[in-house]
Amino acid sequence: MSRSTTGLPSRWSAAATAAAVGLGVIVAGGTTAFAASAAPAVTRAGLDPALVAGRGANVGFAEQEAEKAATNGVVIGPDRTAYTLPAEASGRSAVKLAPGQYVEFTLPSSANAINVRYSIPDAANGGGITAPLDVTVNGKSKQTMTLTSQYSWLYNQYPFSNDPNAGLLHPDWWITECACVPAATSPAPQITKPFRPFHFYDEQRLLLGRTYKAGDKVRLSVPSGSNAAWTAIDLLDSQLVGAPKLDLVASNVLFFGADPTGKRDSADAFDMAIAFAKWTHLKVYVPPGTYQVNRHIIVDNVTIEGAGSWYTIIKGHEVALSTPAPDKSIHTGVGFYGKYAQDGGSRNVHLSGFSIVGDVRERIDTDQVNGVGGALSDSTVDGLYIQHTKVGLWFDGPMNNTKVTNTTVVDQIADGLNFHTGVTNSSVSNSFFRNTGDDALAMWAETTTNANNTFDHNTVQTPTLANGIAIYGGKDITVSGNLVADPIREGSALHLGTRFGAQPFAGTIKVTDNTTVRAGTYELNWNIGLGAIWLYALERNMDANVQVVGDNFLDNTYNAIMMVVDFPVKDQYSITNVHFKDVKVDGTGTSVVSARVAGSATFENVDARNVGAVGINNCGSFHFTPAGSEFSLVDQGGNDGGGTTGPWFAPWELPNTITCDDRPPVVAPPAPQPW
Repeated sequence: MSRSTTGLPSRWSAAATAAAVGLGVIVAGGTTAFAASAAPAVTRAGLDPALVAGRGANVGFAEQEAEKAATNGVVIGPDRTAYTLPAEASGRSAVKLAPGQYVEFTLPSSANAINVRYSIPDAANGGGITAPLDVTVNGKSKQTMTLTSQYSWLYNQYPFSNDPNAGLLHPDWWITECACVPAATSPAPQITKPFRPFHFYDEQRLLLGRTYKAGDKVRLSVPSGSNAAWTAIDLLDSQLVGAPKLDLVASNVLFFGADPTGKRDSADAFDMAIAFAKWTHLKVYVPPGTYQVNRHIIVDNVTIEGAGSWYTIIKGHEVALSTPAPDKSIHTGVGFYGKYAQDGGSRNVHLSGFSIVGDVRERIDTDQVNGVGGALSDSTVDGLYIQHTKVGLWFDGPMNNTKVTNTTVVDQIADGLNFHTGVTNSSVSNSFFRNTGDDALAMWAETTTNANNTFDHNTVQTPTLANGIAIYGGKDITVSGNLVADPIREGSALHLGTRFGAQPFAGTIKVTDNTTVRAGTYELNWNIGLGAIWLYALERNMDANVQVVGDNFLDNTYNAIMMVVDFPVKDQYSITNVHFKDVKVDGTGTSVVSARVAGSATFENVDARNVGAVGINNCGSFHFTPAGSEFSLVDQGGNDGGGTTGPWFAPWELPNTITCDDRPPVVAPPAPQPW
């Protein structure tokens, strides 16, 4: 924490670097898996579903990890080292297939559709390749999927590059790899290329053409002539998809010339269908098909329904603009946008039952190439599937009373969803986020505070950068019942931060009944590990009433709980009024609590086991005064358990004994077990 990121050129500059080790793309070694047992292994976030019961989204698919299936390939991992294939895999492990090899899953229940999460190599000079993957069921009904790496494989420092051979984007930034500023170092350090490869995975859906029963075998095989040197399979989702929804009394986009084959652009037909629907007080209906839309569809006071996200696919190319748009975009692409707040915003918009599939392959933060955007008040988003856009849903307020439900967001270059600037009385629930390129779920109270918002019972898996759920300021915010797994680098599962110009936290911030697993990443700007939940004071004090109640922190890579201030402002800002109650911690690589800030917190009924280091790593604000640390821990009773060093909340540590080990060794905890 000896170096500040203040003054770097963007909101995301703190996420510009990653671990100094593990720069290779593939984990060496691995083992060849034997045939799986007859009973299919169904998981949630790579865990026995019983360990996360009642947490996360109730989804319509069954998740099965490839490393637990039958294969003649090589199991890679488990490994949490950034820039490796296992680290970005669900459960931190996958199966790597050479041409001619397979992985075979046993269906746990009836299914007529699958989703494959995979990775294949990049092209030598970037830009991706395509490669085949054969799918058979019980050795028959062969279909061939065309996999692509065109939407994966990013490199380098923020805002990242598609070129594996590029030199440092910011040689004037400090980097952990050499513990130096390369441009100011003599002799200049040699930086390995490709530098910091990441964002390896993509996923693809496939309708099987008929319904198969539990016990049937789905085999994924790499053809012997594949041009991909290897194919990594992370997992298979299987699902029984219902019949497409039909709406005969609606403004049907086909009546206005929309092309369901995707050969012609249908954007104008969508506009006409919307105009007719508003005039006749009808809904807009988009029948099964793939529709090419290469720009924003502006929505206000309209309902748009598809036949279901497996059947109605709205897909677009990213289009370069000849001159920048007023919103500073230099590209446009498929997206459903409310009017911007400065233009009055939109209201009474209801979007449901379709997929939005973009064509975004690079991160340009000024671009509005999101799946859903603008300002939407008194609106709903339900049952969408959003892939390959920059951000799945980015709302720019002020706006009020919008609900996002039952929606899946995957394979994003940046965030999954962001409530940005003055979003109030809004919520995201029962939604699923995987492989986002930044915070999967965020509330960012920049310039105007957010208030009375909720993220409830969502599942987040494998965000490749930053956090699973991040709250940047706001009043009366609730984060409840979520499941967050496997953050990769420079963030963690749950985060509260006074940063990025956010308004202060106020009222009550509730972080209740969430489960995190394999969280706590290596923050290489600071060269330390983060907690599964971390509170960060960067630009102001954090003194709102923060209630962390009923949460389970499982298999933590470093700490379970971290409270921290940036080193240059450690004597200016503090964290107080934080309360932990009825929390369970199962496994920490280091401590249960790491305090690197002045302030205080209370603890009641916080139970811990398999703790890898001293339970409380109390550095305070690093003055090490004769009176003890500047951070105090208040024992309100019932804090039990610990590890090899004894009780995690031992009396001798309280209230503010200095127990500071700046970078304690990591002890890998055992796998989580029922409490």
